[in-house]
Amino acid sequence: MFNTIDPAEMQAMLTEKFGHDIITIEKHYDVTVTTVKLEKLKEVITHLKDSGFTFLTSACGIHFPDAEEPFGMIYHLHHMPRNLRIRIKAFTKHDPPHFPTMTDIFPSANWMEREAYDFYGFRFDGHPHLRRILNVDDMEGFPLRKEFPLEDQNRYDKDDKMFGR
Repeated sequence: MFNTIDPAEMQAMLTEKFGHDIITIEKHYDVTVTTVKLEKLKEVITHLKDSGFTFLTSACGIHFPDAEEPFGMIYHLHHMPRNLRIRIKAFTKHDPPHFPTMTDIFPSANWMEREAYDFYGFRFDGHPHLRRILNVDDMEGFPLRKEFPLEDQNRYDKDDKMFGR
């Protein structure tokens, strides 16, 4: 089991250096979550790595179509010696969404960013080779966006009478 850093400790670690670029720091369930301005995301992640959070556990995209900033990235970082995990979030309203690549800080971000590109259409500025990783290359659209149809629009072998429609 892992622990998380106390929000007050996180506040002290980040606000002196980044000030108003830190939007929120709060504890959600069992992990401290920090939301930062997109423009400072890479600097914050670099600072946290230098502070001991040297393992990128995961990076994933999110889409909340009704939000003011509907597209976001979530990063889970782990401080191995202290066994602490934290979550960093950043959001944007631009479509297609652009985020800075973290591959130069954490090489393991490569496949995670490719997955966010593949499923959400996120662009990662500076990524060494951004292309689809799980879906076919000629697929149109991004299947984890909320506007993507739930059913395969290319199937002609399905008879809707069989499904009560």
